[in-house]
Amino acid sequence: MAERGWSVYRLARECGLSESTVANIFRRNGSPSLETLQTMCRGLGIPMSRFFAENEMVELTPELRELFEQWALLTKEQKNSILEVIRLLGQK
Repeated sequence: MAERGWSVYRLARECGLSESTVANIFRRNGSPSLETLQTMCRGLGIPMSRFFAENEMVELTPELRELFEQWALLTKEQKNSILEVIRLLGQK
């Protein structure tokens, strides 16, 4: 945000989120939902991998790129189901 010289209002407007939602994330050092994070990344014009890269460019494998593309098409309920399956698989 600072990199672009954007205010909280501008970021909210570009992302299609309420100003209070964006402000609360920064004020409370909160953790946005995955859906909100995706919306913010789309508004910023960056992939989620870049958001998490901490100033490093991350090259996505074709599999990860496809995963992110398909993930963006899912409903919230579908995303929750997929996350549940992934968590279960990780426990084994």
